[in-house]
Amino acid sequence: MPDPVQGRVLVLRDTEGIAEASVGIPSPLIPVVARFRGEQTCEQIARDLSRELGGEIDVEVVLRAADTLEKALFLEGPAYRAARESVVSAFSASPTRTASHAGGAYFADPGELRAYLESKCLAKATTQTRAASGQPRMVGLVSPHIDPWRGAVGYGHAYSALAAALAPEADTFVVFGTSHAPMRRPFALCRKAFDTPFGPMECDEEAVDRIARATEFDAYADEFNHKREHSIEFQVVFLKHLLGARPARIIPVLAGLGEAQVGKTDPAEDADAMRFLAAVREVVLERGSRAVVVAGADMAHVGPRFGDRAPYDARERARLAAADEASVSCAAEGDATRFWTDVVSDLETRRVCGLGPIYSLIKSLPGGSRGKVLHYEQTIDEQDGSIVSHAALGFYAQA
Repeated sequence: MPDPVQGRVLVLRDTEGIAEASVGIPSPLIPVVARFRGEQTCEQIARDLSRELGGEIDVEVVLRAADTLEKALFLEGPAYRAARESVVSAFSASPTRTASHAGGAYFADPGELRAYLESKCLAKATTQTRAASGQPRMVGLVSPHIDPWRGAVGYGHAYSALAAALAPEADTFVVFGTSHAPMRRPFALCRKAFDTPFGPMECDEEAVDRIARATEFDAYADEFNHKREHSIEFQVVFLKHLLGARPARIIPVLAGLGEAQVGKTDPAEDADAMRFLAAVREVVLERGSRAVVVAGADMAHVGPRFGDRAPYDARERARLAAADEASVSCAAEGDATRFWTDVVSDLETRRVCGLGPIYSLIKSLPGGSRGKVLHYEQTIDEQDGSIVSHAALGFYAQA
């Protein structure tokens, strides 16, 4: 019987977008590629692997693997550095952040996209969500950032609720997103309009610059991370569809808070992070009913795709739902510290990637905001049983 592991391929994908194409690494070459850390020559890698694996590893195999990855821009070197400098320069010079995932994660054609959002997303919201017009105005929204194909129902609940409780004068949308690429600073602002198939959403440059001036760190140091990041892009697509020609601007923020996550410390202990969020909140309070804070945030990532040995069974999925719902309840109560503490307690196993954006949203909302859970879902991969869970929450002004 053939070994199923031997047929597996490790796919490398560059989340920064320097390398546009992905690269497949056959299973036998994974131990070779795992050694490409800049610490050994190809000859040393071949020699050490031969000794460890108990068989001769030809140095030519290692050289060919290195050459392939270097040409594909997956090894740091002159080719990668030149390509990165060119891509970063082009992004920096452009006043608009292009819709990176149009035609992949969602339709690029405006007509097809509009029909999909209406029939497959917004129409799927429950009667209770669609009838939420009795709620006070919405001041904050947590929405999924999974692709709209798989997260259609979750997006539908989130943006149906926003449509029902959006103040007529609302024209400022702070959009927090997860950065799936490493960040050097706790937050990254972007001073660009975000393009969509429905046209661009302009950036509130005055507010963005004002927030940047209030910080002690360079809030634009990681701006390039916005280029390929989908967590904000998907929210802007839904916002633009919802708002149509209505004038509105966004304040795009990637929330990393990486040091606090690694150290499992409350970001409230980080003066730089708190100064940044205080500046965001000041803008929100100043704009009053014109401002809405949005977080593009998924919850758990579990199963083989994310490093677990096996997919979750029914009992494990129930435990996951209970853990997620406990975290979501903390968020809905507006308790940023409890939410953070609850999530980081099992961050290595649940891998909640929306921690930073949701925490930041809670810290940015006006006092007295009330949270309401609109939807919770576990999206299960048909091939390997891996799960991405996500929730929709609305936050409403004090009546």
